[in-house]
Amino acid sequence: MKVKYLGDLEIFVRVAELGSLTAAANSMDVSPAVASASLKRLEAELGVLLFLRTTRSLRLTSAGERFLARCRPLLAGLLEAELDLVTGSDAIGGNLQISMPSDLGRNVILRWLDEFQMKYPATCLRVQMSDRITNIFREPVDLAIRYGTPPDSNMVALPLVTDNWRVLCAAPAYVRAHAPLLHPAQLAEHNCLLYVLGDALYSQWRFTKGDALCEIDVQGDRVADDSDAVRRWAIDGHGICYRSRLDVAEDLAAGRLVALCED
Repeated sequence: MKVKYLGDLEIFVRVAELGSLTAAANSMDVSPAVASASLKRLEAELGVLLFLRTTRSLRLTSAGERFLARCRPLLAGLLEAELDLVTGSDAIGGNLQISMPSDLGRNVILRWLDEFQMKYPATCLRVQMSDRITNIFREPVDLAIRYGTPPDSNMVALPLVTDNWRVLCAAPAYVRAHAPLLHPAQLAEHNCLLYVLGDALYSQWRFTKGDALCEIDVQGDRVADDSDAVRRWAIDGHGICYRSRLDVAEDLAAGRLVALCED
């Protein structure tokens, strides 16, 4: 059986990476209905179920996980083939210094860099993984990847994911062992896993629903200055974290974490 639609593969990979059909559709500038139809067409073509869907969540099946592992290098190879036509592979080499958030770097970007360097062995990578804001004028950085709006309006920034948002999440074991979280105001009854950057403790979590804004002061028995440590604590069932959806997309898709108060 042959997959006829390359665009369907691209949507499938994006949905798996972001853990959300809507987020994937927005990032690819298509409607959620188009993305949903694409996934159904791909599943029909393959004759297998790639995602398990509920009204509030979406996660890969075992067949979907195997197919994702094959699709990623395939699409990466096609992109590299396009680059070869435009620039020629011999033109890519030298030092490349990249600064990136620690969690996103470890769990997503590093494996992309592995594929990149295998294709272009003349490159020498210098990677900085830190959640602090890098001063690219003072430090030798060619490319900086960061969340949010750059603090310096003179910097030129290209949006990579325009609709990335934060999500409350916890391990299934934690959810089963504690009272249901129906509204963010109930976070006072839960152990919240906190993050500190520099001297700032991010203990005020902000939520919106429509035009309503809700700010909650949270507390917990664990604080880290590394965002990946907070994610790992959440996976191990130590409490609730409030993370960028990009950082936990694979954990949500695999069921290691579940999203809370998604509305």
